[in-house]
Amino acid sequence: MDSEPSDEVIVVGGGVAGLTTALVLAESGRRVRVWARESPGRTTSAVAGGLWWPYRIEPEPLVGAWALESLAVYEELAARPRETGVRLVDGVHQGARLDELGAWAGRVPGLRAAAGGLAARLPVIDMPAHLAWLRERLVRAGVTVEEREVTDLTAVPAAVVVNCTGLGARSLVPDPGVRPVRGQLVVVANPGVTTWYTSVDHSSAASVYFIPQPGGLLLGGTAEEDDWSLEPDPETAAAIVARCAAVRPEIAGARVLAHRVGLRPARDAVRLERQPLPDGRLLVHNYGHGGAGITVAWGCARETARLTLPPS
Repeated sequence: MDSEPSDEVIVVGGGVAGLTTALVLAESGRRVRVWARESPGRTTSAVAGGLWWPYRIEPEPLVGAWALESLAVYEELAARPRETGVRLVDGVHQGARLDELGAWAGRVPGLRAAAGGLAARLPVIDMPAHLAWLRERLVRAGVTVEEREVTDLTAVPAAVVVNCTGLGARSLVPDPGVRPVRGQLVVVANPGVTTWYTSVDHSSAASVYFIPQPGGLLLGGTAEEDDWSLEPDPETAAAIVARCAAVRPEIAGARVLAHRVGLRPARDAVRLERQPLPDGRLLVHNYGHGGAGITVAWGCARETARLTLPPS
């Protein structure tokens, strides 16, 4: 690594949290570089379902504010779906109730009780397209994204280092409180489904959801605690298709296009805080977003940018 610290900010991590944070910093006038272990297309973010909704993330009061801030950005980006990868799509959260959600839910436009659940028109983000759009915005802002392996955050040569390493924070910080929650998806040729649907039992590792994306209909899903396997399991895939087909029978015969697995970076609470280093430099942490990294990306990025500034 470079030996002399610079006055720039280096963001470590190339998923949606890292890229969004780097963009917010750069567009506020900071000199920024991104160091990522792998390209954005190979991150957990790239295989995410992409529906905006606070899922498996704590603490709810803070998460609600970050999510609403992000929602406002996605609603603007949805005016240019081909460019940004963001669309507004109708759907239903089966089994969800407003009185079981935090105060943030009352500020989601159009969120309303429906037969057996909550209906809304929410952002659906095509993650490969959105990550590509973020990369393009970063290029225009003068930010370079470099594939570099980081083994010691304190050795990164910058006045401010931002840790957006997700599950990697478990070994890099190290933080044993970060753990994987495995999610498996099946992508099928869309048989004509235009709305999203979720039915989640938080006491079970199995859930039911489908999300229409430009590349196919995404079927899910699983939430397998402390499971590190990135290999798709055929039996799990068959069960996912069967659960989704029980809701929309036309899914049963849909042609399978791909199988995806991602490891959500779960933590009891998001870690978003400053850590002054002994040599006077600053390390800012932004990780532990569980199943809602996309949902809180912009809110957390702006809060991270504030934390990189000297205390007033």
